Amino acid sequence: MGISIRLGTRGDIDALVELYGVVCDDLEATVNYTGWKKDVYPARQDAEVGIAEETLFLAEENGEVVASMILSRRPEAAYAAANWQAVLDESQVLVIHTLAVRPGQRRRGTGRELLDFASRFGTVRGVRSLRLDVYEKNLPAIRLYESAGFQYIDTVSLGLEDVGLDWFRLYEKLL
Repeated sequence: MGISIRLGTRGDIDALVELYGVVCDDLEATVNYTGWKKDVYPARQDAEVGIAEETLFLAEENGEVVASMILSRRPEAAYAAANWQAVLDESQVLVIHTLAVRPGQRRRGTGRELLDFASRFGTVRGVRSLRLDVYEKNLPAIRLYESAGFQYIDTVSLGLEDVGLDWFRLYEKLL
């Protein structure tokens, strides 16, 4: 596969916003497994924060942004009560947020390539665990995470019931 993954820069923000928009438009036109809403989440602000914090990575193919993700040390509050596979402090954990893949790239290994990158990136930095949450109805993502070695931990609320997103599954992959 001819994709490269790199840290995003301020110059990538418009391309990331376009990616988020295309992904949300496709979800709205088909099945919105994620619950994402265009210009709500993910949106420009999410890209700007990820770039500013140097946590947003993007995948490119032939000069086009085809996917992105955020690798952060900051878990959601609901993670604190979970019975993770290992008791670790935040310095030993990376949390995957906002993994977005352009519709034309799906089922081509792009999501798996991002997850493999996250594992390599974490290992080099002494991280012992990758963690993430996924909306319980996002079956394609759940299949991807499980096939990539992530273990189901728990189902929790992230406090998004007011926008119709009740339960999220927590996953972990030990490195």
